[in-house]
Amino acid sequence: MRKRLISPTPERVRPHYESWIDLDGAAVVEVTSEEEDYPIESALLSRETRGWRASRPGAQTVRLVFDEPQSLKRIALVFEENDTRRTQEFVLRWSADGGQSFREIVRQQWNFSPPETVRELQEYQVELSDVTVLELIITPDISGGMARASVKSLRVS
Repeated sequence: MRKRLISPTPERVRPHYESWIDLDGAAVVEVTSEEEDYPIESALLSRETRGWRASRPGAQTVRLVFDEPQSLKRIALVFEENDTRRTQEFVLRWSADGGQSFREIVRQQWNFSPPETVRELQEYQVELSDVTVLELIITPDISGGMARASVKSLRVS
């Protein structure tokens, strides 16, 4: 029997087949607003770490309009709130017809309670074909407060 020892693969390294889609080259991104120091590409590109933040309070939309229809297997979202206690709701939905109609993937609420609860990480295993639009709608404070929507990271594969 032939064998050899190999180094273990660190957990943070994903196998090649699970690599994230390069959104910079695969989609146009639409947003309802963005703060100058926290542009949307800061949440979508793997080399960025700041994340995106809206320039004004209230519900906000981030929309990925793919150049070619995509098959999606995984969607990962990270939200962070270090300052304000609030309940956020987000809706993740997709379209196969260029945004004429949408199907909801998930609708979820999360309670941020800094300094104890400041980070929400959600990863969804999906089987979606022919995705032309992926849309994230964030209501940063369901009580109507002055919080601004933000996303630390949004990745799809």
